[in-house]
Amino acid sequence: MKSKTSHVVLVIDVGGTHIKVLATGKRRPLKIPSGPTMTPERMVKEVRSAARDWNYDRVSIGYPGLVVGGLPVHDPFNLAPGWVGFDFEKSFGCPVKLMNDAAMQALGSYSQGRMLFLGLGTGLGSAMIVNGMLEPMELAHLPYKHGKTYEDYLGRRGLEKRGKKKWRRYVFEIANQLKAALEADYIVLGGGNATKLKKLPAGLRMGDNNNAFLGGFRLWDDHSLKVESSAVAENPVQFSGKRP
Repeated sequence: MKSKTSHVVLVIDVGGTHIKVLATGKRRPLKIPSGPTMTPERMVKEVRSAARDWNYDRVSIGYPGLVVGGLPVHDPFNLAPGWVGFDFEKSFGCPVKLMNDAAMQALGSYSQGRMLFLGLGTGLGSAMIVNGMLEPMELAHLPYKHGKTYEDYLGRRGLEKRGKKKWRRYVFEIANQLKAALEADYIVLGGGNATKLKKLPAGLRMGDNNNAFLGGFRLWDDHSLKVESSAVAENPVQFSGKRP
């Protein structure tokens, strides 16, 4: 999953249960336990300690929450507070790009056309890429039915409340509704709970959580990326859709 860029990138995928880390040229990601006591200071300390033998000059962070202009808008629901306003570049000592974690995995999952990405994890992540232009989305908290949101049905709470069989039915039902509404060519289903799905209907594709790393590498590939300015702080450049 190496990028064409000459940068050596450390990619950090921040989750409510684990933080996964991989660098350019490495094969096996590191996994650090996460949870409600995980502050940004602790995250940086533990990542730098775990990756102390790795050399890198850039950092990409997939953040479990809304990101605007490359900055977190609110603290993650499943982690400790303190993320908003935290200086990641100063803490890592190198340039950092931060974007929503679902958007980063979407970026690594994209091949061509109009793709909608749904991340089935603790919550529900979402992003869309249209002809190489990435747009992070916040579909999770839109109302679905019975006063509940899409996340209430497709997130971990929905899986635990309704069981696998009903949860799968809602995943396929909602995915197809969103596919039609957003005129997507296909939907990629990622996130930790996507592995609980069985045979997928036409138009739905199984993602791979490791694509989050590929997305993090692509963020620094100035020759093959086009990202909305709301996703990261830097100016957008064109993304070809070809895998590095």
